[in-house]
Amino acid sequence: MAQIVKRAFKFRFHPTPEQAEELARTFGCVRLVYNKALEMRTRAYTLEGRKVSYVQSSAALTEWKKTTGLAFLNEVSSVPLQQALRHLQAAFANFFAKRARYPTFKARKKSRASAEYTRSAFRWTDGRLTLAKMDAPLAIVWSRPLPEGATPSTVTVSKDAAGRWFVSLLVEEKISPLAPVERNVGVDAGITSLVTLSTGEKIVNPKHERADRHKLAKAQRSLARKAKGSANREKARRKVARVHARIADRRRDHLHKVTTRLVRENQVIAVEDLTVRNMVKNHSLARAVSDASWRELRSMLEYKAAWYGRTFVAVDRWLPSSKLCSACGALRDKMPLNVREWECVCGVVHDRDVNAARNVLAAGLAES
Repeated sequence: MAQIVKRAFKFRFHPTPEQAEELARTFGCVRLVYNKALEMRTRAYTLEGRKVSYVQSSAALTEWKKTTGLAFLNEVSSVPLQQALRHLQAAFANFFAKRARYPTFKARKKSRASAEYTRSAFRWTDGRLTLAKMDAPLAIVWSRPLPEGATPSTVTVSKDAAGRWFVSLLVEEKISPLAPVERNVGVDAGITSLVTLSTGEKIVNPKHERADRHKLAKAQRSLARKAKGSANREKARRKVARVHARIADRRRDHLHKVTTRLVRENQVIAVEDLTVRNMVKNHSLARAVSDASWRELRSMLEYKAAWYGRTFVAVDRWLPSSKLCSACGALRDKMPLNVREWECVCGVVHDRDVNAARNVLAAGLAES
């Protein structure tokens, strides 16, 4: 049965100088409002033990706009400012529910420059998007069509560190489940191979960061030589950011292709529930683990499986998948990382990763 899902479509766009100036002001105001509201809520809780609600934050925003020093907040659309307060409210809700850490302030140079517009703050006419406070529509590069008849409910405009402008359109899409298949697969994440499947197939890890490491190091050395605050330093910083963006874009594209294929070909997809946050604390593996991007891989598999009627299973991280014989169930005491192939007492010779993937699949089928 088809289901309606909310899906974001992200596109590049090229603003006019006037639009870029308006958006830059909006980004700055969004960051300011978020930080002032966070400061107010932190002070109230620390000094008075009092919690501040979204309604109280919104009332404070109205008062800030009336002051001389913050009157410029009236020059930008009020909707992105209200959305910033809603995001802060969600951050506190996640913190008190112990799902996230305490909210932090947005730094001008490090935080993502973005603004969110709801339906009352933009106009969508015949595929042309015009934001509040702007006279002309955005020049969007339509790299793919939106679903037929789709109308954005939320628009998020952002600018990355490389100076590229993006607009993300949140729409509702009707997605039909894929036809059921007989195949199931266990997935073992790795570094040499991005993933090893229970079928015995190993999908290569392109290692995008390693491929561009020389180019990145050269750009970073050039940045280090530039005087702080100079125009040349800003140019060098953008060059470093462009290398990082190229790495991230290529990595994400590869992950989308791999996960889409796995979801199309298999009914049940079982993966090991790895704690990537703890694994990157190992300085010997951190760079390789980050380049493999296991967390993003799992996230893609999970939401695509939900969209297309597949079953996604995260197997207990403590499963001794590498040490357990998938043929007879015998368990070895130790299995050092340098052992890539081993022979069980039952006589079966195992490839370490393939054996782990088969055990993950067995555990996943038992759970599902």
